[in-house]
Amino acid sequence: MALLLPILAFADETPTLNSGDTAWMMVSTALVLLMTPAGLALFYSGMTRTKNSLNTFSMVMVAFVVTFVVWIIAGYSLAFGTNENTMMQNVVGGFDNFFLSGIG
Repeated sequence: MALLLPILAFADETPTLNSGDTAWMMVSTALVLLMTPAGLALFYSGMTRTKNSLNTFSMVMVAFVVTFVVWIIAGYSLAFGTNENTMMQNVVGGFDNFFLSGIG
């Protein structure tokens, strides 16, 4: 019981958002989003013939855009939504936030 006393001392504090942490996460996400398509395009273009590099770059960009749009349409809602009506209630969320609706 004595080992739990330091943990219990901080149990009353409610978690708050830190603006510095939030800003850093947004900057990191933006850098990853800028880096991913170009990095993948250069990587896969290096494995193809020179005349097919533009086609490979275009396919990577199309795949990136499709993934981004699918995330906006349904991915966010399935990842972070709540669904109490199914057997997998804590695994897959519902479509409450479909098309990012209800996000303030």
